[in-house]
Amino acid sequence: MTRRQKEILNTVFRYVIILGVGIIMIYPMLWMLGASFMKSNSEIFGSISFIPKSFTLDGYKNGWNSTTYSFGHYMLNTYKFVIPKVIGTVISATITAYGFSRFNFIGKKFWFGVMLSTLFLPQVVLNVPQFILFNQLGWVDSYLPLVVPSFLAADTYFVFMIVQFMRSIPRELEEAAEIDGCNSLQRLYYVVTPMVKPAVVSAALFQFMWSSNDFMGPLIYLNSVKKYTASLGLRMMMDTEVGFDWNKVLALSVISIIPSLIVFFAAQDQFIEGISAGSVKG
Repeated sequence: MTRRQKEILNTVFRYVIILGVGIIMIYPMLWMLGASFMKSNSEIFGSISFIPKSFTLDGYKNGWNSTTYSFGHYMLNTYKFVIPKVIGTVISATITAYGFSRFNFIGKKFWFGVMLSTLFLPQVVLNVPQFILFNQLGWVDSYLPLVVPSFLAADTYFVFMIVQFMRSIPRELEEAAEIDGCNSLQRLYYVVTPMVKPAVVSAALFQFMWSSNDFMGPLIYLNSVKKYTASLGLRMMMDTEVGFDWNKVLALSVISIIPSLIVFFAAQDQFIEGISAGSVKG
């Protein structure tokens, strides 16, 4: 076997492996999509096939208005807190990362270490003290507990990611802007932020997808059904019906992930650039 033949064989082998792994990873989503068009639970769970034997839209039609409020109402509630949360994360994480990456102050390394240590705390440990705090502030049954921490750079992972990206930016660019009369905020806005755009977009996408899928946060802080998010609305539909039809659950699940898919593919290039650059820079 020649060297050229070995290279071709290795390439084919790698692509076969990648294709197989890709099919395994995407199959659950294909199954969810196909099962949402099936008629009965027996058909859904009768085989591993995701191709409906009898195509129907009953899951979408019956599921949309299966609770007190339409599923569209719950979707709207979801983005009432997701969009402000994304905005708060981008602003606070960028400013905090700029402070840690560019300024020297007393205890800088200590406080950066303390911030990173919070990554090792599971959220379940923080749920009780956070609930007590927000309850005393009178924020329970509102979206404030879900949004306000993001404006205070509480999402440590995003701060760390942007810090690593900022450390690779030459300081000479900011020094030139300083000579032109720019202050710290102007240098951040006009010089640094455009250069860390891939990292900022990545943080925004992660926050958007994670917040859209958040179940525990809204469950803890929201009491009124009128304020329920899509995840809680979907769960409530399952609780209020005995022997519920799974095609309705799967249909609404498909609808709930569509905005995240649209946002992801719209910013895919920036997202991939931010993730790949963040892994090698810093």
